[in-house]
Amino acid sequence: MTATQSYQLVETRLQEKLANGTTRCHLCLWRCKIGHGQRGFCQAHVNRNGTLYNLSYGILSSIDIDTIESKPVRHFRPGTRVMSVGSYGCSFRCGGCHNLDISWGVSALDDLARGESREAWVAPQALVESALRAGVQGIAFTYSEPAVWLEYVVDVAKLARQAGLYTVYVSNSYVTDEALELAAPHIDVLCSDIKSLRDDFYRDICRPARVEQVLHAIRRAHELGVHVETRTNIIPGKNADPEEHYAIAAWVRDNLGADSPWHITRFFPAYQLSDIPPTPEATLFAARDAALEAGLKRVYVYNDKGCDCAQENRPVDFYLNADSESLHAVKKCAASCCGDEGVLLKKYEQQGGSN
Repeated sequence: MTATQSYQLVETRLQEKLANGTTRCHLCLWRCKIGHGQRGFCQAHVNRNGTLYNLSYGILSSIDIDTIESKPVRHFRPGTRVMSVGSYGCSFRCGGCHNLDISWGVSALDDLARGESREAWVAPQALVESALRAGVQGIAFTYSEPAVWLEYVVDVAKLARQAGLYTVYVSNSYVTDEALELAAPHIDVLCSDIKSLRDDFYRDICRPARVEQVLHAIRRAHELGVHVETRTNIIPGKNADPEEHYAIAAWVRDNLGADSPWHITRFFPAYQLSDIPPTPEATLFAARDAALEAGLKRVYVYNDKGCDCAQENRPVDFYLNADSESLHAVKKCAASCCGDEGVLLKKYEQQGGSN
């Protein structure tokens, strides 16, 4: 598929066309079944007359430049810098999310569906050129789940590799084997959450999710040859049991290897979990001790960091070689497949989701 050179709806690469004009998306494990005019749980993919399209292809919610260690990744090209980019739409609804404005993006995706958005659109080649001008060595897809805009991620990753840049995929790993197999040949690093080893923890942030699905995806990425590092954000009262930390470390040891890095990050209050205090430092170091006891050799504690958040939060215009007026022009699809009435709006409903 040739990357687009102006904003338009791009066909979802992993879709199954079903009876009566419905489609099933196979990017994440929601596997949403979507009728005409509906959008899936992530809100970024819309069914238009029996074909599923990605609304957010090339739409950037945030750009930041930082070190690869901040992802966090410690054992791939240490000391190098990455251009981190994100878009709207996510497969999880984490109660302590620090990236709400630049990840979930419900209103931004509504505007895209209406053809009223002024969000920045950047062609894959233009993003790679921006990274080269900035003097970074890699591009990281982060801030929300990259599977949601996998079409763009793959297109950028191919061009990035040709230009000598590496790519990092920061994920919740609630993704399908099909998505992993599509992305893996073009992605260098997966940094994945292991949020907990309890299904009830995952059900709080993603109703159908199970721990084994997430672990399977991480293991599969490793089998596909992607460099994998994992992280756990420890939340007091939620996933702070040292026995669970030992079990996570043992899983990493047995499935990724004793040398595979595990990153332990500190929770900071946010959103629906704003009443929970920051993780005590003693809890973080107790988790490290449990991991070392389990036999992991590369365990890192971050007492000043929670999630991978945009730090500078500068306007995306700052990093792009484009005038603001054209960058933020109203986004109406340049293709002719949708007809004059535009994209129909229908918010995600349970009967339009995974079934």
